[in-house]
Amino acid sequence: MKTILLIHGPNLNLLGVRDAHLYGTKTLRDIEALVRETAETLRYEVLAFQSNHEGAIVDFLQKESPKADGIIINPGALTHYSYTLYDALRDTKLPAVEVHLSDINSREAWRRVSITAPACIAQISGKKEAGYVEALELLHKNLR
Repeated sequence: MKTILLIHGPNLNLLGVRDAHLYGTKTLRDIEALVRETAETLRYEVLAFQSNHEGAIVDFLQKESPKADGIIINPGALTHYSYTLYDALRDTKLPAVEVHLSDINSREAWRRVSITAPACIAQISGKKEAGYVEALELLHKNLR
């Protein structure tokens, strides 16, 4: 069975209590369950990870990517400044999809810049939890 890494960056552990207008009402566990349910129908295993610490996310990628087939990542605010995360994503040599619950292109100017998106095959923004399902479907098409 193929494995998808599902990675959540800083503050995403607070989903469900953060601004529902921007981020929706689903918790992180709700989103992980949705992705796992969809992945099961496509015959993928999902390994989920969340950290508020950039280095922990890089460590996770370095440890788990050799055993994985693709990545879904919501880097949170790391999106906008983490060259370290960009390098770590590139170093995996895996197809990755960047996901944002809110529409980063209609928010503050600094949120419209993604350092990490060029290391990914696609970026999905503004579709709340449905963006994660779309990301999984994109990876599935890419991995076939």
